[in-house]
Amino acid sequence: MSQDLKATAAGYLRHLENQEWSAARALCAGTATVWHNDGKGDETIDENINGMKAKIGSIELMRYEIVRQLAEPGEVLQQHTVHVASTDGIRGEVHAAVYFRFDDGLITRIEEYANFVPAQQG
Repeated sequence: MSQDLKATAAGYLRHLENQEWSAARALCAGTATVWHNDGKGDETIDENINGMKAKIGSIELMRYEIVRQLAEPGEVLQQHTVHVASTDGIRGEVHAAVYFRFDDGLITRIEEYANFVPAQQG
């Protein structure tokens, strides 16, 4: 079961990087919430996905590299790096630790602690 949850968490990210918004949304419960360490508090999964959709026009590349995943019944803790390249030439990485909570195989909560690191100019 924990392997299935790990695959679901990874699948969610793959859908995001491929701009498959409906497929990503389908992996989440209707009442799913998302929290980021940006001080803005909780948002619904729909608000989160719509926010990503609104920003994607400036993104040339977004690729998730999963560093590690740990699973317990109903939850996955994951460390990943998001490699980002924008259309205006900004390159960098977002280092993140993400907690996924599940109920009946669907994501019900995402908590993301992230930090953007600009690429070294060189």
